[in-house]
Order: sequence, then structure tokens, then C-alpha cells
Amino acid sequence: MKKATALYFLSQKSINFQEESLPSLKKDQVLIQSKYSAISAGSEMLIYQGLIPEDIAIDANLPALGGRMKFPLKYGYSLVGNIIDIGRNIEKKMLGKWVFVFHPHQSQVVTDIGNVFPIPPKVSPEEALFFPNLETAVSLVMDARPIIGEKIVVFGQGVVGLLTTALLARIPQIQLIAVDPINRRLKYSRRFGAEQVLNPQDNDFQKSINKLLGLDSRSHSETAGADLIFELSGNPAALNSALQLAGYHARIVVGSWYGNKEESIDLGTRFHRNRLQILSSQVSTINPFLRGRWTKQRRFDMVWQILQEIKPSALISHRIPFTEAAAAYQLIDQRPAEVLQVVLTY
Repeated sequence: MKKATALYFLSQKSINFQEESLPSLKKDQVLIQSKYSAISAGSEMLIYQGLIPEDIAIDANLPALGGRMKFPLKYGYSLVGNIIDIGRNIEKKMLGKWVFVFHPHQSQVVTDIGNVFPIPPKVSPEEALFFPNLETAVSLVMDARPIIGEKIVVFGQGVVGLLTTALLARIPQIQLIAVDPINRRLKYSRRFGAEQVLNPQDNDFQKSINKLLGLDSRSHSETAGADLIFELSGNPAALNSALQLAGYHARIVVGSWYGNKEESIDLGTRFHRNRLQILSSQVSTINPFLRGRWTKQRRFDMVWQILQEIKPSALISHRIPFTEAAAAYQLIDQRPAEVLQVVLTY
């Protein structure tokens, strides 16, 4: 019986490797030899840091992520490898194919062929690791429904924030402002199309962003403020900043999952009188407004196409052997300013 090595979160800031027996291949299954997997600096680090709500479902929409969000658990959702064995119903041409699968970090994977995404020829294996985060960015933009000429602010320029910035930059005539406390990320924000980049820790941040949004005088016009704000920082305190910068009837799209992080949010006069909208966006489902025309498969197809165009592998800051995963998590946890995307290699 074949065996695989899987990464488990045992408790707060504690991981371990466990050897697991792989099931025999069923007729519609494949065996994948893992080559790369990407660590999520968002949801995955909440688990590592022990900031997850107790005993909620991990992700009912992904077969490999069943069960409850409770230690010990396997987690991760971006794995790339080669098919090295196939069930009797699978075409032989699939042998050796590079594929992507939503799966936790593990040396080998047995899964149904329906869970496997063949990587298009023009997408490199490392580019394919960004498939989940780019799908999230696409979902955020679809939920926000930006309009030509809007003033848009993106809080948070981690991987999802940068990919969202790259998509928004394609919209004509918008004013696109990226905000992040790490200057290294802001350099990529410019590269991905942000018109202005601001560090909220700079002394003149508030003055600068108020001027850009027309909020720098008491007599500012009714069009002052941002039309659309994305909160992708993972910091719930950023919501208060978003509320202060939002213009009349503006939309604030929250893509962050805060886990157990808490913050007092000011939903007072400005929120009330300005008719502000706070929208939750989550990639696992399609916005009900769009389901008449959009399916997950249609969105998947678009994500593969965009991956070919923007080539986000430049965001990989570290490649670390799977066997040294503990050091990878410590790096992200303790020195986040040095990190963009960490990839585990097998």
C-alpha cells in the first residue's frame, strides 16, 4: 500500500508530519505526485496562529477540505503536481500531466478526476499555484461591480490584494489607490497598475489620501470620497478607515476573513447618513445576482486565461522544501514584511 506524508496543524504554532496510507485507485481516480504547494498568508496563517473560530466547517465546497476547523487538522488549498498513476476509466494520455488540485499540503494525493484541473500549456506550474487567489480576486471584482471612472481604494496588498489591483487596473479611467504598511508590496502595486500607493504608517497618510479623494476641505463636493473600497488587509481595524474614506452611497467590499480577531467598528453618523454599503465577498460560491449567467466552471476558465496574461509568479518570494515547512510558517508569522508568496517544494 502506497503512503504519503501530510502536514498537520496540531495546535497554535505547532505543525507536524504524519504518514498516511493512500487508498487504492478507484476507476475514476488518479494519483498525483506533488511538486509545489502554496501557503496562504490569510486563512492558513489564522489557523497556524490559533485565531480560528472553534469547530466550524473547513470548506464544504472543496472535497479535500471536509471536516471541522478543529485541531489537529490538515489545511491548504493550492497544490500542483504530476499524475503518476490512473484508474481504469482514465485516458492514458493523462499520465505525466501537470495538474492543479485544491488540496492540503501532502507529498502524494489520490483524488477523483473531477477534482483535477489540467494546467494549460501556456501556464507554468508555479503560475498555477495562484489559481485560488486569482479566483478570489475575480470573485471580489465581480461582487463589487466597479464602474468606469470610479475612485477605488484597495486596503491590503498581499497576494489577493495585488491580484485584485491588477484586475481593477484594467478598468478605464479609474483612480486606483493601493494601501499597505509594507513598502515592498507597494512596489508591486505600482507594477500591477495602481495609480497611487500609500503607506498608512506614514505621517502624512491621512492628509495625502484625503486630498486624493477630495476629502481635504469642509466644503468638499458631494462626489468626494471613494466610490468603492476593498478591505483585503486581514485587519478589522481597516474597516474604520474605509468608513471614513467612503463617499455617499459607496460600497465597501470585505474579502478578509478575520477569524477570531475583533474590533469596534464605527457605524455612527457617517455610516448612517451616507447610506454606506458593506458587502461580504467569499469565493466558494457565485453571487446570486450572477448565477443566471455564471457558473464556477465559467469563472475557472476565465481565471486560467488571466493567469496567462498577468503571470503572478513574480510574487513568489520564497521556495522552501516541504520537509522544512515549520521554518516557512515561522517566517510568515514572525517576519511578514519579507514575505509575499511562500511555496513549498517537494
